[in-house]
Amino acid sequence: MKHYNSLNEYYKNKYSKKVYKLSINGGMTCPNRDGKLDTRGCIFCGKGGSGEFSSEFDNNIENQLNLAKNRVKSKTKDDLYVAYFQPFTNTYADVKCLRDIYYKAIKPDYIAELSIATRPDCLSENVLNLLKEINKIKPVTVELGLQTIHEKSAEYIRRGYPLSVYDKAVEDLHRIGVTVVTHVIIGLPYETEEMILNTVKYVGKLTDGIKLQLLHIIKDTDLETEYKEGKFEVLTLEKYTDLICKSIELLPKNVIIHRITGDGDKRTLIAPLWSADKKRVLNYINRQLEERNVIQGKNII
Repeated sequence: MKHYNSLNEYYKNKYSKKVYKLSINGGMTCPNRDGKLDTRGCIFCGKGGSGEFSSEFDNNIENQLNLAKNRVKSKTKDDLYVAYFQPFTNTYADVKCLRDIYYKAIKPDYIAELSIATRPDCLSENVLNLLKEINKIKPVTVELGLQTIHEKSAEYIRRGYPLSVYDKAVEDLHRIGVTVVTHVIIGLPYETEEMILNTVKYVGKLTDGIKLQLLHIIKDTDLETEYKEGKFEVLTLEKYTDLICKSIELLPKNVIIHRITGDGDKRTLIAPLWSADKKRVLNYINRQLEERNVIQGKNII
């Protein structure tokens, strides 16, 4: 049974091939780190800026793409990929610089699409115009780090912008024909099940795709300090899976589910340690989806 509209299935239907993302480091920073908003970053964000599997910054984008291809070459025989600017805020630079690196990333024939991870508050009109321009050459997806719709939680994690900024970013990106994927963290401290599911339901009405990400406690973050002080507990595998099942049932069938768990760097992962065994986690979630007869959109009213 097909329980949800996965990214893998989406790519197979679109290209008749297995498509992998090639993570690129654009050398960006973030307004939460350079002093524009804060210098500490989001409370959960590690030194890698959520780009643990990207290369070190290298002005040679083609070189970065080749290195990333080598990392996944044993997994695929199909030479088709998405260029993915992953760590930090990948629209937070001069437009001239962005134009240069984006065009270099889409130049190879083996790159089918461009994906850009960023913040909703870093999409100026000049950036939007550039994305519109590139989207006419190869499809562009913008991934927005929302995490939660609840303002109290947003303040706690030091997100740095209100929900209205996310709403406008989605509207602006759709206006220029760009696909939107939204990141949601499952298990933020002090959020109830109802709060988490309300975020999923809200996002599902606006976004084209969603990444459901387990909260990871990463070494050398402020979140690690609070966790070790016993201020909150992380989710068990069982509770996380329950929330994933309920989230899938809330999401409209047209929303592409890009992720139902998350990869963390085992060298820096503090908790939950069960999440380090991705194969086991995915197998457990898939068994529960089967046993519970979970179907995407089942609980849409």
